[in-house]
Amino acid sequence: MRLREIAMRASAENIRISSPIIGEEEIESVKSVMLSGMLAQGACVREFEREFADFTGVEHAVAVSSGTAAIHIALLAAGIGRGDEVITTPFTFISTANAVLFTGAKPVFVDVREDDFNIDVEQVNEAVSRRTKAVIPVHLYGQPCDMHALMEIAEDYDLIVIEDACQAHGAEYHGKKAGAIGTAGCFSFYATKNMTTGEGGMITTDIKEIADRARMIRNHGSTSKYTHEMLGFNMRMTDICAAIGISQLKKLPLFTMKRRKNAEYLTENLKNIPNIITPVIKDGRTHVFHQYTIRVVSDELQFSHERRASRSAGGAEGGVMRDMLADILRRNGVEVGIYYPIPVHKQPLYRKLGYGDISLPVSERLAKEVLSLPVHPGVERSDIERIADVIRDTMNC
Repeated sequence: MRLREIAMRASAENIRISSPIIGEEEIESVKSVMLSGMLAQGACVREFEREFADFTGVEHAVAVSSGTAAIHIALLAAGIGRGDEVITTPFTFISTANAVLFTGAKPVFVDVREDDFNIDVEQVNEAVSRRTKAVIPVHLYGQPCDMHALMEIAEDYDLIVIEDACQAHGAEYHGKKAGAIGTAGCFSFYATKNMTTGEGGMITTDIKEIADRARMIRNHGSTSKYTHEMLGFNMRMTDICAAIGISQLKKLPLFTMKRRKNAEYLTENLKNIPNIITPVIKDGRTHVFHQYTIRVVSDELQFSHERRASRSAGGAEGGVMRDMLADILRRNGVEVGIYYPIPVHKQPLYRKLGYGDISLPVSERLAKEVLSLPVHPGVERSDIERIADVIRDTMNC
């Protein structure tokens, strides 16, 4: 199929990079909360916490206002504060590192592995100092990192491990769910996540003391009304959000199955295309494909006359293959994402904080290569076929 034919077919409807799947169950659950008159944190939040703890396989779950709040509160509840160092990855959304700054601690960045985009555990071992108190591994795009090796390092150095599982709802590592392996796990329920509450987050842990402190911190440091034992925040989840979450959690296994099925099709149909590297799923891990992320590794290909014309008409300039492919996909009605184009240590904020001269070559290279394609549950088989067709045609296959 030629590029112009694909463009004609694609013009009718865009394939979105993400789309929350909201049904009658969510709508009815919200209506029920609205009619009850109890809109803030209440019975629905408690029910959601119980069900999410059971789903994840932990003793305690604490609902909060966002994934960022979850990481922030989890660090505080684990005793992380000023003067401490927390090792994490720069190849993630900025909130992972910002949560460390919120506590007064210092983020220490180590590079990632290029095969699964997750933290390089060997570099974690090398980065531990006498000030290191915690590690935040990020289960990026929905695949857990090497938690066995990381937990061994944590045990050797007596480190807290806060799993950033904000993209890994239901992902598994050797039979254990993300968020149930470290000291605590943190999840986001933002609208684009594998399940949503609109906004919201969750902390999971088997340690009662951490759960108790997290509940205090989210509620102005209070254990009972108008009694405040510590400095806290207003980071509660509402019953409206929790009602949506209860319905979404029931649907999450089906959502995940659809994501994985779409991902399998793309991998099968893109795996032999030159300059395209499809996602690698490591042994013993279940990938839930919050994002299906390929790498576009070269800009050296020769283009047909059509593709040269497309590029000169306003597409990717400068010979950057990833940007060129992204441009052509968009022109053919396929939304794409680049997660993340600037590693955290190169962000303006972190340059001002003195991180600008740090070299983390794998993260910096991946930022120029990664391209995420739609695989969410709203993507149909015909959509997936269109995505693969455009990529094959663009790459001269």
